[in-house]
Amino acid sequence: MPRRTVSVPHPTKDSTPSNSGEKDPLKSNGDPSAGAPEEKVELRKKVTLLRGISIITGTIIGAGIFISPKGILKNSGSVGMSLVVWIACGILSLFGALSYAELGTSIKKSGGHYTYILEAFGPQVAFMRMWVDMIAIRPAGLAVIALAFGRYILEPIFMPCGVPEIAIKLATTIGLTAVMYLNSMSVSWTARIQIFLTFSKLLTIAIIIVPGVYLLFKGETKNFENAFEVNTIHLSGLPLAFYSGMFAYAGWFYLNFVTEEVENPERTVPLAICISMVIVMICYTMTNVAYYTVMSAEELLASDAVAVTFAEKLMGNFSVAVPVFVALSCFGSMNGCLFAISRMFFVASREGQLPEVLSMIHIRRHTPLPAVIVLYPITLLILFLGDIYSLLNFMSFLRWLFIGVAVIGLIYMRYTRPDMPRPFKVPIFIPAVFSLTCFFMVFLSLYSDPINTGIGFAISLTGIPAYYIFIHCERKPKWFQKLSDSVNRSLQIILEVVPADQ
Repeated sequence: MPRRTVSVPHPTKDSTPSNSGEKDPLKSNGDPSAGAPEEKVELRKKVTLLRGISIITGTIIGAGIFISPKGILKNSGSVGMSLVVWIACGILSLFGALSYAELGTSIKKSGGHYTYILEAFGPQVAFMRMWVDMIAIRPAGLAVIALAFGRYILEPIFMPCGVPEIAIKLATTIGLTAVMYLNSMSVSWTARIQIFLTFSKLLTIAIIIVPGVYLLFKGETKNFENAFEVNTIHLSGLPLAFYSGMFAYAGWFYLNFVTEEVENPERTVPLAICISMVIVMICYTMTNVAYYTVMSAEELLASDAVAVTFAEKLMGNFSVAVPVFVALSCFGSMNGCLFAISRMFFVASREGQLPEVLSMIHIRRHTPLPAVIVLYPITLLILFLGDIYSLLNFMSFLRWLFIGVAVIGLIYMRYTRPDMPRPFKVPIFIPAVFSLTCFFMVFLSLYSDPINTGIGFAISLTGIPAYYIFIHCERKPKWFQKLSDSVNRSLQIILEVVPADQ
């Protein structure tokens, strides 16, 4: 759709002729290099292979593996079957990740799911995806991770008492603000912090795996006896076990949200995805093996924080440090998630489906500042006023629906756009199997929780009138156009952002 252009002078360029000899006050500011040619205002390619691996690994591995990795055990019914489910979910997630590796190398645009659905099925379906993400899924998801951060960062201070709710929300707000500030100020520092937090997660997992495997090799195998006992396996619960497992691996798609900032994406995207998925599969499987070596299935199911119980059994007072590691893990997940998701809003704005200011870049920091902070007020509102967990229950099935649609788009474009360059191409059965898995999970949501799923579906349908009112309808009232231009202009000046140079 044609966009209205807000005629604001470019803050980084002098509006007088170039031979006037005047210098741009925003650029010079006493800087001896002010006379040098101006830097291009754009999102730079700063995501290397290591940074790509840290984005994927650091976002997938959240607090769940340390606190409550018991949904799979509860629904599978046995130790052996739960390990099979962990591995199977890892392989299915790898299928999805490989499908996205093909999409990311053939469509070299940022935006992830949104961009792939836009390319395959057009703006209406893509807008629906972005609308649901913006009004519900992403703010609620960020709020839940931030709440976990707030709770566990304060737990060592308040032990053995419980942490007051107001203190949790205050710490949550501080953590969320810190992540927003970091992502607004520097892409490089965001990536460096993500690498550090990813290594801290892997160190925590190693602290669990090494002593557990050591005991296993010493002959501590009693909890693995009758691991596949038929009487305890719950065939009816296996679909729910797979559902839990697929959610545990969710996050493998985040690098595709920043494709335009990846160095040599044809090589980096597939490599980062494959390496990350192997690391996460090994970590998840071996962590559960370590847990089962030290704790029985009954003890694991009864524990409120599995990693804490594990540490208390093996390491005594070291268990006090576990909440700190969990908080760091949550901070890393928030950081990686926000870094990626902001690019989807940036691209949606560039496509004319969100206000123009969201596709602008800070003149000095070279970060998509408006797209980063747009979720901040919505997330705080949900955090203090909303029922976060109900909102997530309403909307969670939509994540798998739209991922399935994006992967179906890969198969669709194999036939409609056969000449599209595909530097990385997967066998067709891989996206076929994964898309069927996604739609099975949607069906399972409808079957197991029809009311919440129905409410979520109804909320998502609000995207249809929103699309026709704000996007499709070109003859908007003059007062609306003036208000929109005024808001865009004011925010552009306040935030010091400009459209990206072409």
